[in-house]
Amino acid sequence: MRITIASIGKILESEVDQRFGRAAYFIIVDTETMDFSTFQNDRVAAEEEAGIGAAKAVAGAGVQSVLTGNCGTKAERILRDAGVRLYTGVTGTVLEAIELYRGGRLTEANGPNVQSHFGTDHEAKAGMSNGTNI
Repeated sequence: MRITIASIGKILESEVDQRFGRAAYFIIVDTETMDFSTFQNDRVAAEEEAGIGAAKAVAGAGVQSVLTGNCGTKAERILRDAGVRLYTGVTGTVLEAIELYRGGRLTEANGPNVQSHFGTDHEAKAGMSNGTNI
């Protein structure tokens, strides 16, 4: 089975990235052979829709599952619509996450676990006024 793990680095000893859409890298692993490849998330610095772009890239890679710390509403919907299973709340190293997954010790998410723009300046500003034109 091919899975993707959001990662802060390029190797299996890297930490799982807690922000799916803004993960620095995605590591694709064959859970049977442990062969892996890494690709850089080209949406990491996007002003808008980083999660959407990341979800489309990951789904297009033909993986069956995604492991990450957090995933927002739009990215979760794209992954679900593509038939990709999502596991959130994952911490530790990529290798540790793979072992938890292989051992059946992760629970599949039943939806997003954060709102859109999690971990960005947009998150803090959402719905807030700067006091002008009130």
